[in-house]
Parts: sequence; structure tokens; C-alpha cells
Amino acid sequence: MNFKKSMLTFALASVLFVGCKDKTNEKDLKGTAEATESTVPKVKKEIAAENLQTASFAIEGMTCAIGCAKTIQEDLSGLDGVRDVKVDFDTKLATVTFDKTVQDQAKLTKVVEAAADGKTYKVKEVKI
Repeated sequence: MNFKKSMLTFALASVLFVGCKDKTNEKDLKGTAEATESTVPKVKKEIAAENLQTASFAIEGMTCAIGCAKTIQEDLSGLDGVRDVKVDFDTKLATVTFDKTVQDQAKLTKVVEAAADGKTYKVKEVKI
């Protein structure tokens, strides 16, 4: 029995040792220019007040605040021309403030519905 436990412990340690690689050196292998680009935060350009527009819409298919709502909020926040995003899991409502010369309701809807597997979330009741 001790031999089986020892072998199991050795196998588990081996898997952990091989599986847990240090990924900090991967950027160094790609070159310092790429590593520097990925660490510099993207600066969003200022949006003129006359171009600001706010859209609110319901999102069906969200099942949790941390996974679903946060993922959708991050996806929308990463878009060019988006100034502010709030996705509320409890009310299933998203509010997006954006530059109407860069984004529109169709693009925002497409991003939300493409999140996850592309079939989970559906946008309803868009109000601009």
C-alpha cells in the first residue's frame, strides 16, 4: 500500500512540475518590442460631446454576474469609441455611452451576441 501511495505522489508531483511552466520568459522570446507594446495600456481618444450617444438594451441569457456580465462589459469596453459601459446582471440591462461616429447599435449588438459561443446572449429592447 505504501508503494502505491509513493508512486501516486511521484506521478502527481511529476504532472504538476511539467504542467506548471514559467510563462514570464515567453515575452522575452518574442522580442522586446512586442513585449513593450503589450504592457503599454491603450489610450482611448477623447470623444466630442456632440458625438456622444447612449444606448440601453436588455441582454437575455446571462446566468451570472462575475462571468457573463463582466465578460460582456469588458468586451464592450474594449471597443474603439466606447466611453462607458455598465452591464447589470440583476436587471439584465446594459448601458453603453459611445461615439456615434465610430460605433452604432448594430455593432454593439453584434459584439454582445458574439460573446461566449455566439449563441448564449441575445440583445432585446434597444433604446437609444
